[in-house]
Amino acid sequence: MYQRKPEWLRVKIRGGEISGNVQEILKKYSLNTVCREANCPNRMECFSKRTATFMILGKHCTRNCTFCNVTKEKPEVVDINEPHNVAQAIDKLNLKHAVITSVTRDDLKDGGAGHFAKVIDEIKKLNKNITVEVLIPDFKGDEEALKKVVDSKPNVINHNVETTPRLYKEVRPMAVYNRSLELLEKVKEMDDSIMTKSGFMLGLGENEEDVVGILKDLKNVNCEIVTIGQYLQPSPKHHELVEYIHPDIFKKYEKIALDMGFKHVFSDPLIRSSYHAEEVFNS
Repeated sequence: MYQRKPEWLRVKIRGGEISGNVQEILKKYSLNTVCREANCPNRMECFSKRTATFMILGKHCTRNCTFCNVTKEKPEVVDINEPHNVAQAIDKLNLKHAVITSVTRDDLKDGGAGHFAKVIDEIKKLNKNITVEVLIPDFKGDEEALKKVVDSKPNVINHNVETTPRLYKEVRPMAVYNRSLELLEKVKEMDDSIMTKSGFMLGLGENEEDVVGILKDLKNVNCEIVTIGQYLQPSPKHHELVEYIHPDIFKKYEKIALDMGFKHVFSDPLIRSSYHAEEVFNS
């Protein structure tokens, strides 16, 4: 059933000359952004600040998560020029903090981990002062694949658990909650200097006990940064929106998470994985 969007979720449209410039650069280098593909509500604000989250390895995902707006079609051929092009775009945008994510590529032997590593290497080759954050898939639990990303030494490795394990069958039928937790734990075991990050959505049918449980699980695997945002149903074909969560509840969960000892907590209806991600390095 359609629910009218509350006032706190009505985003003022922003754009203008800088936003257009960002999109020109993305087009020039044939790059995708999760901002556009996932229909992020903050994309115009981020574009106006000359920031974008680059989505590598194509636009088509091999998973069938019911919350996501990214297309589920035959995966594209991997573009070998993409690592160079991403680095060039980041340079032209004068970014200080770069966020790289991807669709899930279960069709590739290493899940695309080697491609992630090449992108990170190209960025650091161009400018060693840029901080790099990657939002990675689970690589089906392949530790060798994960090590490729870890060895390329991004500053932050993010992997989202997305929701409570109770809802995985409906929301993430091809994912495994414990496998996602293990990935975050393995990152810290492989290289403790890399910050780990995860996030999840509210409004899918979870309750407070579920949310506290996710936070405890993430803390138990030494996750340092957590993001909590409102689920927005992309279309009638996607997982049904159960409820809009009031901003006061987000603030309540932020306090709970900070009291647990997380270093950084971003909890608000409009928060997405990479929204204001650079603030971790400015605080």
